Amino acid sequence: MSHAVPLETESPPAAVGVTRPIEWLGLVALLALVGAQLLGVLTSPPDRDMGHLQKIMYVHVPAAWNSFIAFFVVAICSLLYLWKGQERHDLLAASAAEVGTVFTALTLALGSIWGRPTWGVWWTWDPRLTSTAVLLLIFVGYLALRSFVEDADRRAQWSAAVGLLGALNVPIVYMSVKWWRTLHQMQSSPSTVDPEYVVGLRANGIAVLLVLVYFIMKRYRAARVERLAEQLEERAALEGRDHA
Repeated sequence: MSHAVPLETESPPAAVGVTRPIEWLGLVALLALVGAQLLGVLTSPPDRDMGHLQKIMYVHVPAAWNSFIAFFVVAICSLLYLWKGQERHDLLAASAAEVGTVFTALTLALGSIWGRPTWGVWWTWDPRLTSTAVLLLIFVGYLALRSFVEDADRRAQWSAAVGLLGALNVPIVYMSVKWWRTLHQMQSSPSTVDPEYVVGLRANGIAVLLVLVYFIMKRYRAARVERLAEQLEERAALEGRDHA
Protein backbone atom coordinates (compact mmCIF):
# COMPACT_ATOMS: atom_id res chain seq x y z
CA MET A 1 0.00 0.00 0.00
CA SER A 2 1.36 3.42 -0.90
CA HIS A 3 2.07 5.68 2.04
CA ALA A 4 2.84 8.78 0.00
CA VAL A 5 0.78 11.82 0.93
CA PRO A 6 -1.28 13.15 -2.03
CA LEU A 7 -0.49 16.61 -3.22
CA GLU A 8 -3.05 19.30 -2.61
CA THR A 9 -4.25 21.23 -5.61
CA GLU A 10 -3.53 24.94 -5.60
CA SER A 11 -5.92 27.59 -6.78
CA PRO A 12 -4.58 29.89 -9.53
CA PRO A 13 -4.23 32.91 -7.21
CA ALA A 14 -2.18 30.88 -4.71
CA ALA A 15 0.02 29.53 -7.48
CA VAL A 16 0.64 33.02 -8.84
CA GLY A 17 1.45 34.30 -5.37
CA VAL A 18 4.10 31.64 -4.87
CA THR A 19 5.52 31.97 -8.38
CA ARG A 20 6.19 35.70 -8.14
CA PRO A 21 8.85 35.50 -5.35
CA ILE A 22 10.55 32.67 -7.24
CA GLU A 23 10.81 34.81 -10.37
CA TRP A 24 12.19 37.69 -8.31
CA LEU A 25 14.78 35.32 -6.88
CA GLY A 26 15.72 34.32 -10.43
CA LEU A 27 16.28 37.95 -11.37
CA VAL A 28 18.35 38.59 -8.24
CA ALA A 29 20.40 35.44 -8.91
CA LEU A 30 21.09 36.50 -12.51
CA LEU A 31 22.17 40.01 -11.51
CA ALA A 32 24.31 38.63 -8.69
CA LEU A 33 26.00 36.17 -11.04
CA VAL A 34 26.78 38.82 -13.66
CA GLY A 35 28.05 41.23 -11.00
CA ALA A 36 30.18 38.58 -9.30
CA GLN A 37 31.72 37.51 -12.59
CA LEU A 38 32.58 41.07 -13.49
CA LEU A 39 34.03 41.62 -10.03
CA GLY A 40 36.19 38.51 -10.23
CA VAL A 41 37.38 38.97 -13.80
CA LEU A 42 38.01 42.72 -13.73
CA THR A 43 39.54 43.15 -10.28
CA SER A 44 41.88 40.16 -9.99
CA PRO A 45 45.30 40.08 -11.71
CA PRO A 46 46.41 37.25 -14.03
CA ASP A 47 47.93 34.29 -12.22
CA ARG A 48 51.71 34.04 -12.35
CA ASP A 49 51.66 30.57 -13.92
CA MET A 50 48.24 30.26 -15.61
CA GLY A 51 47.58 33.85 -16.60
CA HIS A 52 43.95 34.71 -17.26
CA LEU A 53 43.06 31.01 -17.51
CA GLN A 54 43.01 31.02 -13.72
CA LYS A 55 39.79 33.04 -13.78
CA ILE A 56 37.82 29.99 -14.83
CA MET A 57 38.01 29.29 -11.08
CA TYR A 58 35.21 31.81 -10.57
CA VAL A 59 32.75 29.40 -12.24
CA HIS A 60 34.42 26.01 -11.82
CA VAL A 61 34.88 26.13 -8.05
CA PRO A 62 31.42 27.59 -7.17
CA ALA A 63 29.80 25.00 -9.46
CA ALA A 64 31.60 22.23 -7.55
CA TRP A 65 30.70 23.70 -4.15
CA ASN A 66 27.05 24.02 -5.03
CA SER A 67 26.79 20.57 -6.57
CA PHE A 68 27.86 19.27 -3.15
CA ILE A 69 25.15 21.40 -1.52
CA ALA A 70 22.56 20.02 -3.94
CA PHE A 71 23.50 16.43 -3.12
CA PHE A 72 23.41 17.25 0.59
CA VAL A 73 19.80 18.34 0.04
CA VAL A 74 19.17 15.05 -1.77
CA ALA A 75 20.53 13.09 1.20
CA ILE A 76 18.51 14.99 3.79
CA CYS A 77 15.27 14.83 1.82
CA SER A 78 15.79 11.14 1.02
CA LEU A 79 16.20 10.40 4.72
CA LEU A 80 13.09 12.41 5.52
CA TYR A 81 11.10 10.52 2.89
CA LEU A 82 12.19 7.13 4.22
CA TRP A 83 11.30 8.30 7.73
CA LYS A 84 8.02 10.15 7.16
CA GLY A 85 6.90 9.00 3.72
CA GLN A 86 5.87 12.48 2.63
CA GLU A 87 5.85 13.01 -1.10
CA ARG A 88 7.16 16.56 -0.91
CA HIS A 89 10.48 15.24 0.40
CA ASP A 90 10.78 12.89 -2.56
CA LEU A 91 10.00 15.64 -5.05
CA LEU A 92 12.46 18.03 -3.42
CA ALA A 93 15.17 15.36 -3.42
CA ALA A 94 14.54 14.70 -7.11
CA SER A 95 14.63 18.42 -7.91
CA ALA A 96 17.94 18.89 -6.09
CA ALA A 97 19.36 15.80 -7.80
CA GLU A 98 18.55 17.19 -11.25
CA VAL A 99 20.17 20.53 -10.52
CA GLY A 100 23.15 18.92 -8.78
CA THR A 101 23.71 16.68 -11.80
CA VAL A 102 23.82 19.70 -14.11
CA PHE A 103 26.26 21.49 -11.80
CA THR A 104 28.49 18.41 -11.61
CA ALA A 105 28.55 18.11 -15.39
CA LEU A 106 29.44 21.82 -15.59
CA THR A 107 32.23 21.27 -13.05
CA LEU A 108 33.75 18.47 -15.14
CA ALA A 109 33.41 20.40 -18.40
CA LEU A 110 35.10 23.50 -16.98
CA GLY A 111 37.78 21.34 -15.38
CA SER A 112 38.55 19.80 -18.76
CA ILE A 113 38.78 23.24 -20.38
CA TRP A 114 41.23 24.24 -17.64
CA GLY A 115 43.14 20.95 -17.80
CA ARG A 116 43.88 21.00 -21.55
CA PRO A 117 46.33 23.96 -21.49
CA THR A 118 47.51 23.22 -17.93
CA TRP A 119 48.11 19.45 -18.03
CA GLY A 120 48.19 19.03 -21.80
CA VAL A 121 45.17 16.67 -21.86
CA TRP A 122 41.41 17.07 -21.71
CA TRP A 123 41.03 14.18 -19.29
CA THR A 124 43.21 12.12 -16.98
CA TRP A 125 42.20 9.42 -14.52
CA ASP A 126 43.11 11.61 -11.60
CA PRO A 127 41.37 10.61 -8.31
CA ARG A 128 39.50 13.93 -8.10
CA LEU A 129 38.30 13.75 -11.69
CA THR A 130 37.45 10.06 -11.51
CA SER A 131 35.49 10.32 -8.25
CA THR A 132 33.59 13.33 -9.62
CA ALA A 133 32.74 11.39 -12.78
CA VAL A 134 31.49 8.50 -10.64
CA LEU A 135 29.33 10.96 -8.68
CA LEU A 136 27.87 12.24 -11.95
CA LEU A 137 27.13 8.73 -13.21
CA ILE A 138 25.40 7.77 -9.96
CA PHE A 139 22.99 10.67 -10.20
CA VAL A 140 22.42 10.19 -13.92
CA GLY A 141 21.38 6.67 -12.90
CA TYR A 142 19.20 8.16 -10.16
CA LEU A 143 17.36 10.28 -12.71
CA ALA A 144 17.08 7.36 -15.14
CA LEU A 145 15.58 5.21 -12.37
CA ARG A 146 12.92 7.83 -11.69
CA SER A 147 11.97 7.95 -15.36
CA PHE A 148 11.57 4.19 -15.68
CA VAL A 149 9.63 3.35 -12.50
CA GLU A 150 5.94 4.16 -12.84
CA ASP A 151 4.69 3.37 -9.35
CA ALA A 152 5.13 6.61 -7.37
CA ASP A 153 5.75 5.02 -3.99
CA ARG A 154 8.24 2.46 -5.28
CA ARG A 155 9.98 5.14 -7.34
CA ALA A 156 10.36 7.35 -4.28
CA GLN A 157 11.70 4.55 -2.08
CA TRP A 158 14.22 3.29 -4.63
CA SER A 159 15.29 6.83 -5.48
CA ALA A 160 15.83 7.65 -1.80
CA ALA A 161 18.14 4.64 -1.43
CA VAL A 162 20.16 5.57 -4.52
CA GLY A 163 20.26 9.24 -3.48
CA LEU A 164 21.69 8.36 -0.08
CA LEU A 165 24.32 6.06 -1.58
CA GLY A 166 25.25 8.69 -4.16
CA ALA A 167 25.59 11.41 -1.54
CA LEU A 168 28.08 9.23 0.34
CA ASN A 169 30.44 9.79 -2.58
CA VAL A 170 30.55 13.55 -1.97
CA PRO A 171 33.07 13.43 0.93
CA ILE A 172 35.18 11.02 -1.15
CA VAL A 173 35.31 13.58 -3.96
CA TYR A 174 36.15 16.36 -1.53
CA MET A 175 38.90 14.46 0.28
CA SER A 176 40.38 12.75 -2.79
CA VAL A 177 43.14 15.34 -3.19
CA LYS A 178 44.24 14.66 0.38
CA TRP A 179 43.87 10.89 0.45
CA TRP A 180 45.64 10.09 -2.84
CA ARG A 181 48.50 11.48 -4.89
CA THR A 182 46.83 13.61 -7.51
CA LEU A 183 47.51 16.13 -10.25
CA HIS A 184 44.60 18.22 -9.09
CA GLN A 185 45.47 21.06 -6.76
CA MET A 186 44.21 21.13 -3.18
CA GLN A 187 40.66 22.33 -2.57
CA SER A 188 40.21 25.94 -3.61
CA SER A 189 38.69 28.02 -0.82
CA PRO A 190 39.12 31.54 0.54
CA SER A 191 41.72 30.14 2.94
CA THR A 192 43.82 28.43 0.24
CA VAL A 193 43.87 30.96 -2.62
CA ASP A 194 45.79 34.20 -2.95
CA PRO A 195 44.06 37.08 -1.09
CA GLU A 196 43.65 38.96 -4.38
CA TYR A 197 41.18 36.29 -5.53
CA VAL A 198 39.23 35.83 -2.30
CA VAL A 199 36.56 38.52 -2.80
CA GLY A 200 35.74 37.36 -6.32
CA LEU A 201 35.60 33.73 -5.24
CA ARG A 202 33.30 34.46 -2.30
CA ALA A 203 31.02 36.65 -4.42
CA ASN A 204 30.70 33.99 -7.12
CA GLY A 205 30.11 31.28 -4.54
CA ILE A 206 27.15 33.25 -3.15
CA ALA A 207 25.84 34.12 -6.62
CA VAL A 208 25.93 30.51 -7.80
CA LEU A 209 24.22 29.46 -4.56
CA LEU A 210 21.35 31.82 -5.41
CA VAL A 211 21.18 30.25 -8.88
CA LEU A 212 21.12 26.79 -7.29
CA VAL A 213 18.27 27.70 -4.94
CA TYR A 214 16.29 29.27 -7.79
CA PHE A 215 16.68 26.23 -10.05
CA ILE A 216 15.72 23.80 -7.27
CA MET A 217 12.63 25.84 -6.38
CA LYS A 218 11.57 26.06 -10.03
CA ARG A 219 12.11 22.34 -10.60
CA TYR A 220 10.30 21.45 -7.38
CA ARG A 221 7.30 23.50 -8.41
CA ALA A 222 7.27 21.82 -11.83
CA ALA A 223 7.58 18.40 -10.13
CA ARG A 224 4.48 19.13 -8.03
CA VAL A 225 2.52 19.95 -11.18
CA GLU A 226 3.79 16.80 -12.89
CA ARG A 227 2.85 14.64 -9.91
CA LEU A 228 -0.61 16.20 -9.74
CA ALA A 229 -1.08 15.39 -13.43
CA GLU A 230 -0.05 11.78 -12.73
CA GLN A 231 -2.59 11.54 -9.93
CA LEU A 232 -5.36 12.95 -12.11
CA GLU A 233 -4.52 10.45 -14.87
CA GLU A 234 -4.54 7.58 -12.37
CA ARG A 235 -7.89 8.72 -10.98
CA ALA A 236 -9.39 9.04 -14.45
CA ALA A 237 -8.13 5.57 -15.37
CA LEU A 238 -9.66 4.07 -12.22
CA GLU A 239 -12.97 5.82 -12.79
CA GLY A 240 -13.03 4.65 -16.38
CA ARG A 241 -12.35 1.09 -15.25
CA ASP A 242 -15.18 1.33 -12.69
CA HIS A 243 -17.65 2.51 -15.32
CA ALA A 244 -16.62 -0.17 -17.81
